[in-house]
Amino acid sequence: MQVLPALDLLGDDAVRLEQGDFERVIFRQPIEDFMARIVATEPPLIHIVDLQGARDGALRLDVVQRCVAVSDGIPLQVSGGIRSLDAVRAALDAGATRVIVGTAVWEDYDALALFARTFEQQLLVALDVRDGRIATRGWTESSGFDVDQALTLCREAGVARLHVTAIDRDGTLRGPDLALYRQVCASGIAVVAAGGVRDDRDLDALAAIGCEAAVMGLGYLPRLGVQLDK
Repeated sequence: MQVLPALDLLGDDAVRLEQGDFERVIFRQPIEDFMARIVATEPPLIHIVDLQGARDGALRLDVVQRCVAVSDGIPLQVSGGIRSLDAVRAALDAGATRVIVGTAVWEDYDALALFARTFEQQLLVALDVRDGRIATRGWTESSGFDVDQALTLCREAGVARLHVTAIDRDGTLRGPDLALYRQVCASGIAVVAAGGVRDDRDLDALAAIGCEAAVMGLGYLPRLGVQLDK
């Protein structure tokens, strides 16, 4: 089980949002300062989300490059507004090791196999789940697909890895949605879990289910010496 610290970007800051709500920022720090804290813990990979890019529909390559510059060689997994093959290539050229795509494949699901075939292990497909359905456009809209439908399409397309977020748990420290992760792990596709992961007990539970890795946001802050009044 890999533990992946999250770096969520809004403007020039690393932030934490509650349940993906842009109006509920519960932590904020300049990007380079927060990145330095994460790098010091020597994680296997850093999960970067350009929240602004996800909302506006275009990854900000300049912030990816800023993160790469202070990453000390740690691989970066990048997402947020990546909605075309060229955008994936641009993110990889900017220094990302892996790229997460959601909206592009759920609003035009014929593209799913093309993305999977073109980028193979460098691609993760996002299953951002709210009320049993896949959300898109920075979690502001619904694709109309439920989880089982999405999993079937991913298997058929040959997707290598899923990034699965329980939106209602994100930024809440309520623990992961274990039922959701059992469901997606049963697909046989490698799963990176996100949303509500608090501590080693949650990590052990996700590992027992079969998740390959887990993203920690608020739950990782104590490892960085950050305490929140929450």
